[in-house]
Amino acid sequence: MAVRHFHHALKIRTETCFGCTHCLKVCPTEAIRIRNGKAVLNENRCVDCGECFKACPVQAIYIDQDDFERIHGFEYRIALLPSIFLGQFSRKYNREQIYDAIKAVGFTHICEVEQSTGILQQQINRYAAENPDKKPLISSFCPAIIRLIQVRFPSLANNIMLLKPPLDITALYCRKKLTDEGVNPARIGVFYITPCAAKIAAIKSPVGEDYSMITGVINMDFLFNRVYRHIKNNLSKDVTGNDDKVLNADAIRWSLTHGESDHFEGRSFAVDEIHNVIDFLEKVENEEIKNVDFLELRACDESCAGGALTTANRFLIVERLRSTKNEEISSRESKSKTIEDYREYLEHRIKIQEIKPRSIMKLDDNMETAMLKMDQVKEIMKLLPGNDCGICGAPTCHAFASDIVQSEADIRQCIFIQKCRENTGELTLFESLRLMKEIWGKEKF
Repeated sequence: MAVRHFHHALKIRTETCFGCTHCLKVCPTEAIRIRNGKAVLNENRCVDCGECFKACPVQAIYIDQDDFERIHGFEYRIALLPSIFLGQFSRKYNREQIYDAIKAVGFTHICEVEQSTGILQQQINRYAAENPDKKPLISSFCPAIIRLIQVRFPSLANNIMLLKPPLDITALYCRKKLTDEGVNPARIGVFYITPCAAKIAAIKSPVGEDYSMITGVINMDFLFNRVYRHIKNNLSKDVTGNDDKVLNADAIRWSLTHGESDHFEGRSFAVDEIHNVIDFLEKVENEEIKNVDFLELRACDESCAGGALTTANRFLIVERLRSTKNEEISSRESKSKTIEDYREYLEHRIKIQEIKPRSIMKLDDNMETAMLKMDQVKEIMKLLPGNDCGICGAPTCHAFASDIVQSEADIRQCIFIQKCRENTGELTLFESLRLMKEIWGKEKF
């Protein structure tokens, strides 16, 4: 498979951004710089975790999505719905009302993402048995974590399970089911309702696969507002209900923290929130944590319940989903699980291709040159104050030193270096001002 650039769902409105550095400070992969008073994204470093989106105080960072009207280009319009979506709603609105509203706003079918978790659960344990030397095995569920490992922990890329996540398995099933019923594939549109930016990026440029079975992506907050408005405006009307309720207790909580790890046969950990994940993986990489069989790693706090595109409080979402599963388990388990009819078909297509590392730590493709640059970074670090103040437009002194070595920054952009050189007469006040304007823009001066 040819190496492709990452698609990024995170976009920056330069006309709104005023260079506050909130995004700069929270980015876990140091993918953001301030240039000319605006945040600039380094696409090779970005993993679409959405931390910058959450931190931006003026909504200068947004998450792109497909035009909703695109769904009407298909006769069969499938909403690929994660259980997290239902957790957005107060308990006074039942599942039938929500599903009826989803169809009323334009979809013809609703396909619950987590219905494929039963198949995946067995395959995970089988994969572990077939690959005893790959420890710890790392879940392929969260695309932000997959990209994080590729760019920041490349030595662990081989530990990622080469199995499709529930999203892709269910999309494959939905398409197959309709085509078996005689529907022309060209008339089928499968649209995922996403709680985060990373899944948009994974669908637009999948890792481990050549293409995605999913036609497009709709942001969860966008659909929630439409559905909620429809429910509020039609409270007095009867609803038709939905016959596709196939989720059992374990499936409903799969997207929550511990949803996967509780079913793994061996020593496992469930770690959520991307900075916690980085801290844990550093310990794994340094062999401070050993004898681990399986890692369930999620970029968002409380996993998908804490996604950037959810509207309700993440803790309330978790509570609703856990209580809903307990209330509905008996009625749901009696429903026919039509996806089981396709088990063999899906199991034969559940594996993905090798996930290759894309290290951001590498300073050059040539090893000798990279080592030389690494030494240069160390020498530059001796000159810098180590305060990580961000005034140079980089998040840390080390990131700034790397930028200098890569000819992407000037050491005189460090405010401490400037003042030292002004003091010795090596730099004029006019030159210092010019350097600051290059970072923070003319308006600030």
